[in-house]
Amino acid sequence: MSYDLIFELGRKVLSGKELTFDEAMALTAIEEADIPILLGVANKVREQFTGKAVDTCEIVSARSGNCSENCKFCAQSAHHNEVQFTAYPLMSEDDIVTAAKQAEQDGASRFCIVTAGCGAEGDPDFDKIIKAIKRIGRETALNRCCSLGTLREDHVKALKDAGITRYHHNLETSESFFQEICTTHTYQDRIATIKRIKAQGLQVCSGGIIGMGESWRQRIELAFTLKELDADSVPVNVLNPIKGTPLENSARLKPLEILQTFAIFRLILPAKIIRYAGGREHSLGELVPLGYLSGINGALIGNYLTTSGRGARRDLDTIAGLGLQPACQSSKA
Repeated sequence: MSYDLIFELGRKVLSGKELTFDEAMALTAIEEADIPILLGVANKVREQFTGKAVDTCEIVSARSGNCSENCKFCAQSAHHNEVQFTAYPLMSEDDIVTAAKQAEQDGASRFCIVTAGCGAEGDPDFDKIIKAIKRIGRETALNRCCSLGTLREDHVKALKDAGITRYHHNLETSESFFQEICTTHTYQDRIATIKRIKAQGLQVCSGGIIGMGESWRQRIELAFTLKELDADSVPVNVLNPIKGTPLENSARLKPLEILQTFAIFRLILPAKIIRYAGGREHSLGELVPLGYLSGINGALIGNYLTTSGRGARRDLDTIAGLGLQPACQSSKA
């Protein structure tokens, strides 16, 4: 019976042992009727390893569109000419800081500056972003993050000196599926940036998107790659197909499969932040609160890069209603 396997593997993780790849794969094949049992076990693992704190972050899309990369899911790619999307250059420093202050008022513990583009090399806006990061540190109590694409070692050092404590750089999917999603850069380019970030002592926020046509095995490959890279925060997005992108006609995942994915990621990465990210409203609807009972202990609140979220207050009310607690803003960690 699959519920016997779930309890056996749950006890293994709770005792401090690690799930193997084959064991994680076995959890992808459980009977649908037993998925709620898996969710409960993942919730117990989350409680034991990370407590009741939920790491909340809010982002600002500080520069949008005209991206040189051809990621099939993304509305901001310059390769997808049929997407109805308005690009804009880097926001002013004042506007970025204003967005940070709003995030602080919304109850976020972290604030992330996100820019469209391949990476920081040759980016004329990099120094402006550094200035904004420093100013946010002076004028708010927020932990500061950013997502600027690939980085050289000197970029990482400059960001660390400016006060960045965590850097976001998604792997998006497994290495075996990546070329089906993007061909303008390699998976190893992404991994190299993550290793540079870790080498400088910064935390890494890296996850991916499910529902792009990947197999269960490829989904589990992603989780184990993130484990190997020691990612501190793992955002799990659910594809929200955007008209005009190559993935616009992708089939929607079933809600139970999405929750099952969260739970398996929790068992693979018991002490890490598994973060609710984009697409949850589109894919889960009224079932969104169940994610927090399936191993989720982090959330991107407010809006996303090109789509709207549930609203920060609604997210925080959901967290509180489940007996969980938003992480403190003043930890600076």
